[in-house]
Amino acid sequence: MATSIRAAAEDGSAPTTAPGGPRTPAAPQRSAWRSRLYRLDLKASPYAYIAPFFLCFAAFGLFPLIWTGWLSLHRVDLLNQDVMDWRGTGNYTRLWETDQFWTALRNTFTIGVISTVPQLLMALGLAHLLNYRMRGRGFLRVAVLAPYATSIAAATLVFVQLFNPDYGMINWLLSMVGIDRTDWYSDTWPSQIAISTIVTWRWTGYNALIYLAAMQAVPKDLYEAASLDGASRWQQFTKVTIPSIRPTILFTVIVSTIGATQLFGEPLLFGGGVGVSGGSAHQYQTLGLYMYELGWPSRQLGRASAVAWTMLLILLLIGAVQTLIARRNRTKLGG
Repeated sequence: MATSIRAAAEDGSAPTTAPGGPRTPAAPQRSAWRSRLYRLDLKASPYAYIAPFFLCFAAFGLFPLIWTGWLSLHRVDLLNQDVMDWRGTGNYTRLWETDQFWTALRNTFTIGVISTVPQLLMALGLAHLLNYRMRGRGFLRVAVLAPYATSIAAATLVFVQLFNPDYGMINWLLSMVGIDRTDWYSDTWPSQIAISTIVTWRWTGYNALIYLAAMQAVPKDLYEAASLDGASRWQQFTKVTIPSIRPTILFTVIVSTIGATQLFGEPLLFGGGVGVSGGSAHQYQTLGLYMYELGWPSRQLGRASAVAWTMLLILLLIGAVQTLIARRNRTKLGG
């Protein structure tokens, strides 16, 4: 051993062995450790960055969803939630047999249609106008977003005064053109039209700005080519703009449909003391109001949870149908 160490010293090279046994250089060890840390960082960092979102989603989204589904299979009292009687699908079958549920479902559909369709059509028109150069265009873009920034409570209270059957401005304007007084609270269609007007007023500007952003991404060359071919502004709108922003239109349709299914604040505040029940005859009670009435005033958490899961299934069904329609449109365009 001493001979080998001495020979290595004479040659000017480092010894390969030591009295305590073999010795590995420290630099290669640190390099290998850093390489492993680098590979681990590349693989684990993306998951660490998105982990807060998934933790919040699991705590405030996934767990309440699963717990609500579990409650929907039991009879549970709001003030005594520790006692749960198993009912299986009994809460769902009872919904199927309840007329009030079908009334709320029908009201949700009708209010959704008469608020979503005019809303999106007017938003398209506003976006088309704002897409052209005009004076005060920046101010108009901010102005159309003002209703969205207004709180639901403030907007609904104003419209309650406008639609008041006795002294409201709407009835006064209708009387100027010879239309008799309308009871915007007790009658089914007038009350649903009034609530739809509030929804349309609040969300038209928001959707208009979404459409405007999509229109500004359309290549200008398409409009120039259409103009050279003699296309009018209306033809450019229908043949160039609408096909180019079709994915955005589908997005707004899906979002508006989800919002209409979850409609709650406007009819609740519009009805005042009978807002939870959607009027004296449930003429404008939506599924959201019906769920609230079962869960809080009636204290039937199991049935309210069943309504919540029914709303979720309806939204999933609507989303699947709209996805199939979008896929078929893409297939037609590709073919």
